[in-house]
Amino acid sequence: MAKLPLKHIAIVMKDRIRQIMESQKMTQQEFADYIGLAPATLSSIFNGRTRPTLNVVEALKKKIPNISIDWLMFGSGDMYVSSQSDVLESEPTSSPSLFSNSPTFEFDQSSSPTPQNGVLPMQNTNSVKSTRSDIVRDEVKIIEKPQRRVIEIRVFYDDQTWDTFVPAKK
Repeated sequence: MAKLPLKHIAIVMKDRIRQIMESQKMTQQEFADYIGLAPATLSSIFNGRTRPTLNVVEALKKKIPNISIDWLMFGSGDMYVSSQSDVLESEPTSSPSLFSNSPTFEFDQSSSPTPQNGVLPMQNTNSVKSTRSDIVRDEVKIIEKPQRRVIEIRVFYDDQTWDTFVPAKK
């Protein structure tokens, strides 16, 4: 594989991240929540304002352990790997690392099960507590009032005069 500039790798990588999202049939909001990113972060990656970081790659690998890092970052191989040995074999050994302090990627494989039907389960990662059950309901007592009746209507005119109308008595 020919060496691509880092900028070109990031641009193509955003398309592969979008492909993962679409293969899971998730909206951008759902996908960002699922992998633990702020929706604005994912939006700016897709819009090209920012480049995907190692944190994005790690978040994807944590939630989708069978995703191929080689495919995600470089576009080579299949989107998914079938086992841990395939992951180790697909890691580039002679390619220079994009991250100077980390020649290989090590991800926690035990944190998330592989989806059975290809659709990732939704998890609520939002830390906002639902307050609907905490709403206090006050009872409103309706006091019966006698029906009101119109006794007089006054109409004021712009020439400083007025008329008074009184409804006919029944």
